[in-house]
Order: sequence, then C-alpha cells, then structure tokens
Amino acid sequence: MTLIDGKQTADQIKAEIANEVEAMVGRGEKRPHLAAILVGHDGGSETYVAHKVKACEQCGFKSTLIRMEDNVTEAELLEAIDKLNADTDIDGFIVQLPLPKHISEQKVIEAIDYRKDVDGFHPVNVGRMSIGLPCFLSATPAGIMDLLDRYDIPTRGRRCVVLGRSNIVGKPVATLMMQKHQPGDATVTVCHSATENIAEITSQADIIIAALGKPGFVTANMVKPGATIIDVGTTRVPDATRKSGFRLRGDVDFDNVAPLCSYITPVPGGVGPMTICSLMKNTLLAAKGAIYPKA
Repeated sequence: MTLIDGKQTADQIKAEIANEVEAMVGRGEKRPHLAAILVGHDGGSETYVAHKVKACEQCGFKSTLIRMEDNVTEAELLEAIDKLNADTDIDGFIVQLPLPKHISEQKVIEAIDYRKDVDGFHPVNVGRMSIGLPCFLSATPAGIMDLLDRYDIPTRGRRCVVLGRSNIVGKPVATLMMQKHQPGDATVTVCHSATENIAEITSQADIIIAALGKPGFVTANMVKPGATIIDVGTTRVPDATRKSGFRLRGDVDFDNVAPLCSYITPVPGGVGPMTICSLMKNTLLAAKGAIYPKA
C-alpha cells in the first residue's frame, strides 16, 4: 500500500510555481495577484482562507483578503465582486463558500468574471471543461488529477466509481476521469443517495473517488483488493483528546480499508493541500493569460 502524500506533492508544485513567478518578475512582468472575499466568521472558512493566503506567500503571489460581516446584503456582496472584476491588478479571485442563507451562492458564482474565476465554478468554465476546452478547472478535481498523474496511477480503461454528484467535486471529477487524456480515459460510474447496491458497484472499481461528506462511509467490504482510493471527505467529528475538540475524518474507513489498497489518500494531508495548490495554478494561468488572453 502506498500512501498518497498530498502535502508533499502540493509543496513541490508550489515551489515550481514560485520559481516561475520569480522568472516572470525578473522579466519585468507583473506579480500574480489573488484576492478572496470572506463573509462572516465560519471556523472552517477562516482556516481555509488562512491556508490560501499562506500559499500565496509560498508561491510569490500578492494576495488581498476582503472581509465582510455575515449580515452583508446580497447587493453589497455583488458590488464588491463587480469592483474585483474591474480591477486590472487582480488576476483572479474567489468568494469563499458557504455563504449566509440570505445570499444566493449561484448568483454570486455567476457574477464573477469567468476570466478571473480561479475556483472554476462559473458556468462558462464548467461548460468548457465538459467539452474539453481550455478553462479554469474546479480546484479539488484538478488536484485529484494531479495526484493521479504524479503518482503514475494508471487510469486508461480502468473502472472508476465516483461517490457524490456535487457541482464542486463529484460531477467535474467524473467528467475529467472520462475524458481522452492521462489521467482519464476511465469508465466512470457516479453513485449518489438514490443509488442502489452501492457496495456491489464499488467492489468492482479499480479507482474510488469518495466525495460524499459522510465519515467512514466506504468500508472494507466495498473495496476490491488493489484498488486506488481518493478520499475527498473532510468532516469535523468530535474528539475530546484534541485541543480543538474535533478532528477531521474522511469518507473512507481508513484503518480497515488502507491494507487492501494499492494507493490511498489520508485525511488530512491528501486531497486538501492539492485543492489550494490548484487554486494557485489557476491564478498563475490567469496572470499569464494562458487560458483567456488578456485584453
């Protein structure tokens, strides 16, 4: 069994990005600039944004954090987005999700200029991805593909089961896994809450990508020996032994499943660091005008 080290892989990629940024600056080009809007004080969101700010420093990017209270109106948030869309110094930006219930997440996503949508959530980027055109890939699926690539995990012709059909992970990663490239060219099945006999389906899979948000859902009886397991789940579960009072647990029963696998990602330290790394890669592409040429 090989443990897929997302943190080490992400550090390697960020070092590669930092070298490219310094070369750009050395040529007199603009330093990439990533902005983030954080609404409210959700603990998880605060942590994620702090990690993104740190990643910007590691990559040599400029970063801007815009904080808004959770009672901000939808109109005020959309106005802030308009300003970032118009700011020529900002190469890409994100609005950290989730948002307060009185704000439409979909309206916010669609308000972001798709040319600055480094999260890869805008319908233009999602649509281009679905037909194989250059775009900003959704960060978590892109990170998963990078892990499969850097660990030389074969995907062509393999059976891949994706657990979960979210717009952020399940649907896009299923699309990427079936497209004609490496990693990719897999035969993909998507399972969700209405799927019957899930264990029967997963037990035939060469690759399982679990993105349900249900701690410990994938158990040993659901896994074929030698399978590759990518665990996207990061659910906080109570843990009185931790100072924080909780720990992160994935969608996979790691202790019992890991001995069966050829490759598996841990939680934490697997997919999570790669998600932030993909955001950095998209920001670099945006700064270079590599996907959407700058005017």
